[in-house]
Amino acid sequence: MSEVGASIGPDEVLRRLPHRFPFLMVDRATDYREGQSIMGVKCVAASEPHFTGHFPENPVMPGVLIIEALAQTGALLMSKTLNADISKTVIYFIGVDKARFRKPVRPGDVLEMPVSIVKQSRGIFKFEGEAYVGGAKVADASFSATSAPKEAE
Repeated sequence: MSEVGASIGPDEVLRRLPHRFPFLMVDRATDYREGQSIMGVKCVAASEPHFTGHFPENPVMPGVLIIEALAQTGALLMSKTLNADISKTVIYFIGVDKARFRKPVRPGDVLEMPVSIVKQSRGIFKFEGEAYVGGAKVADASFSATSAPKEAE
């Protein structure tokens, strides 16, 4: 049965994504629609290590980390849709196209990231994602991911 508009709290994010501080870029999610879309949420904290050098007098979240936050939101959507067990499955970010950065993201901002699956074929998911702060679009991108069995350690 499909969950429509469900929320995903921090505990479930940690169960569904392998990332941890300082590289976990999704705090929670709302509006999960199985196999369709999700809204990732990231609270941008001044204590994040990249702000030390990017830039000391004018802290700005690096664009590549905004793309990573979108990709992790897509991975969360994919993980929940596939009911993937992250102890046995790895979701790989495999490509990004048409990334655009429109406004800076600063400490204290809350990123809201609607991500939709636009195509799913032969194990590859293609996504469209946008990032907003206070209703203003700060970035958008098309990207793709796939999953594979986790290699034995």
